[in-house]
Amino acid sequence: MGWWFKIKLWQRVIGAMALGVAFGLALASVIGQDAAAAWIDDNLRWVGTLFIRLIRMMIVPLIFSTLVAGIIAMGKPSKLGTLGLMTFGMYLATTFFANIIGLVMGTVMRPGAGVDLSAASAEPVSFGEAPSLIDRLLSIVPENPVAALADGDVLAIIFFALLVGIGIIATGAAGKPLGDFFNSASDVILKVTHYVMEIAPFGVFSLVAYTTVSQGVEALQAILTLILAVYLGLFIHAVVTYGFIIRIVLNLPLVRFFRGMTDAIAVAYSTASSSATLPVTIAAASDNLGVKKSVAGSVLPLGSTINMDGTALYLGILALFTAQAFGYDLTFGNYLMIAFTAAIVSIGAAGIPSASLFLLATVLSTFGVSAEHTAIIVGFILPVDRIMDMARTAVNVTGDAAVATAVAKWEGELDEERFREPAVI
Repeated sequence: MGWWFKIKLWQRVIGAMALGVAFGLALASVIGQDAAAAWIDDNLRWVGTLFIRLIRMMIVPLIFSTLVAGIIAMGKPSKLGTLGLMTFGMYLATTFFANIIGLVMGTVMRPGAGVDLSAASAEPVSFGEAPSLIDRLLSIVPENPVAALADGDVLAIIFFALLVGIGIIATGAAGKPLGDFFNSASDVILKVTHYVMEIAPFGVFSLVAYTTVSQGVEALQAILTLILAVYLGLFIHAVVTYGFIIRIVLNLPLVRFFRGMTDAIAVAYSTASSSATLPVTIAAASDNLGVKKSVAGSVLPLGSTINMDGTALYLGILALFTAQAFGYDLTFGNYLMIAFTAAIVSIGAAGIPSASLFLLATVLSTFGVSAEHTAIIVGFILPVDRIMDMARTAVNVTGDAAVATAVAKWEGELDEERFREPAVI
């Protein structure tokens, strides 16, 4: 098996994705799509499920240990304010550009023009009562930190970890043993994450094979223009927006950035979950990009919660798709409201598959789309949403890493020599 480990992990993951697609298509052509989906579900999908469970297992200990260790590494709690403002500002800026690109792609490619929705079955969308801003802010403060850790409440975990890290610094010598514990724990958890990542090629193969046969070529053909618009828009955003940050603003090699994040991008694409990918994102940013603990442990978990560039871009395109399909006339004011609403609802969207699709009703309400039309659009897109969700999750993770790299460099927490070296994983 020595030859296997000589191959770079990212190369193994990309190869597994390609083999997963080929295997899914070949199996579907031999025994039929339904039979192939059932066979993979019974015999192969468990490997992907195991992989997702393993990386989800790492989320809470990794966030908590690396964030506390990162605060300790800062040495000064006052740096948190600057880092927080810089991070939030960067995330808002990239989301703004994602909105613009999404609206441009929807206007130029017109994916909804001439689409036949007669065969679509309406999918009712229920949101319940939305929490107020005060309730959202209060929910960040956990009533029970242990329960927050058990539930995987990322924002609450971040808040509690910040307090623990600040407390260790303020305590001085008395807090040093606990600080040493968290420094050691973060190193151990990152090492365990590397072990888990060795299963990635097998998990990715399973997940991609199942997605290939469960979606079906016929379903993809029905909305091929929409899929192309979303993928092209996401590609442009990743290359232009993040490329501008890395190459022009930071003066770092762009190819090296994408190569360093290849494993995280591939896992994000196959799982369609930025939350599940978080341990891989932190490991890749730390080991390959040289982002130190003080930034990786705080910026990346926050990004997996509030930075949803792919979702904002996607919602903008879907809004124009809906308007074109049903013949709604949009004014410049409507475009502004779509962009603003898509950005707001994308912040804090759940980092799980297809979560953004159910935010669509809020965006569509800005230009008076009826509940019936909204249900038809959701029903039309839902069967193949996973294909687009995979791509926008990959972009979300890439954006998290780009912002973390920028913040790290500006704060003097980036090891540029490591950034320019060949990827470790």
